[in-house]
Amino acid sequence: MRLAGKVCVITGAGSGMGRVASVIFAREGAKVVVADVSEAAGNETVAEVRAAGGEASFVRADVSREADAKAMIDHALATYGRVDCLYNNAGIMPEGDHSVIDTDVDTWDRVMAVNVRGVFLGCKYAIPAMIANGGGSIINIASFVAILGCSVPQDAYTASKGALLSLTRSMAVQFAPKGVRTNAICPGPVETPLLLDWLVKDEEAKRIRLARNPSGRFGKPEEIVNLAVYLASDESRWTNGASLVVDGGISVNYF
Repeated sequence: MRLAGKVCVITGAGSGMGRVASVIFAREGAKVVVADVSEAAGNETVAEVRAAGGEASFVRADVSREADAKAMIDHALATYGRVDCLYNNAGIMPEGDHSVIDTDVDTWDRVMAVNVRGVFLGCKYAIPAMIANGGGSIINIASFVAILGCSVPQDAYTASKGALLSLTRSMAVQFAPKGVRTNAICPGPVETPLLLDWLVKDEEAKRIRLARNPSGRFGKPEEIVNLAVYLASDESRWTNGASLVVDGGISVNYF
């Protein structure tokens, strides 16, 4: 098992890609801390992990709140004695997020609070614990929209994911000498409840996005999580500061 003995904190683990990550990480031998703002959803993920023979525990955490972020890492240390990986998966993309000219300030601030401040706060408390333990891995979930523009914008989300790429590079330089590597994954559109709920309501948006993708389909959560397993494992000891695009080829398609 590729993650045997490792303790991995996964944010936004109550649903979507976070839940899939929890199950797959546990299958690979990790002890998983399921962090989510929803207690019911988080406990469902824990139950699914345990039903599959894995080990997991739940901690309620609004990643945008410093006290919750600290409690999340404290829970991992108290329960399992260490933190080897922080998988910053939690993120939001509200319906009110459009262009800079028609997105309200509250929506903008809420996106930044979860998508950027949430990563900052998790790292603030996880990295010292990793250093004390000899090292670890930070995995930031960014997006392919952080590296190219979109004619159907979600500018708060896009800006937040661009910020994660810059933060990833900065942390990679700062903390690799202390044994903590930091990398980002930039998924294309993935079949999560967040995406599918939006596209079910907007068939034209779905048609446009599928037409742009050389693969002709959306990604599957496990196709992103499999890369995260590599980044969490010792196989990636020399992978640091990378922004790894997994998008079916959207970002290389000119027409």
